[in-house]
Amino acid sequence: MREPILFCWSSGKDSALALHDLRNSDSFEIAALLTTVGRDGIPMHGVPRRLLGAQAASLGHPLEQILLPPDCPNEVYARLMRRALRPHVRRGIKSVAFGDLFLEEVREYREERMQQAGMRCLFPLWGRPPLEVARRFINLGFRALVVCVDTSVLPARFAGREYDAAFLEQLPPGVDPCGENGEFHTFVFDGPIFRRPIAVRAGGTRLEGGRFAYRELLPVSEPDAAGASGTEPKRISPTKQTVVLPK
Repeated sequence: MREPILFCWSSGKDSALALHDLRNSDSFEIAALLTTVGRDGIPMHGVPRRLLGAQAASLGHPLEQILLPPDCPNEVYARLMRRALRPHVRRGIKSVAFGDLFLEEVREYREERMQQAGMRCLFPLWGRPPLEVARRFINLGFRALVVCVDTSVLPARFAGREYDAAFLEQLPPGVDPCGENGEFHTFVFDGPIFRRPIAVRAGGTRLEGGRFAYRELLPVSEPDAAGASGTEPKRISPTKQTVVLPK
């Protein structure tokens, strides 16, 4: 019998690959996805909540969004997380999975918080070489767009690009190929765990705090997605909608 677990879903590539591996395991069953969100979407990713919901629907898992206040202090974050986990603990769920790779301080923080909530952590990708993880993600047929770039380490023109082999080859020296140090963040729109691709179009680009370049992603509305007959939805390739930022 598979153990029911929760999965902390970020909407990005590491989450998608970790979820893929857990779904293919004989040991675990995904009971629900958990995501912390702000009013406008996922912090640091800039992904709107509507697209997060579209991902969950395509994945076929229940989604629980934990709404955080602006500039959320750690103690408030911990309290909201415990409150969200409490009903799951009561129904016998004991584990939460994450897509982290190697940052020890992040792992220790998660383990401490989950222990306080009476749960344990699972890290299915832990310790794997980032380049190996990146290539495996791509080779499995996943597709993702880079939605946020830290311009202190990576040129802003990388925002909006597809996360593919060409992207990896062009990363500057010292930038982690999985962006594990926060160099960039992604949004996964297709892959082997999705029932259908997520239809999106690229919006504008904004720079926040003089440092983080965000490429806006917008859901494709019904009129935009309709075909010539007006009845069949037409999937719009995000890569064709991407506008390359100037150097």
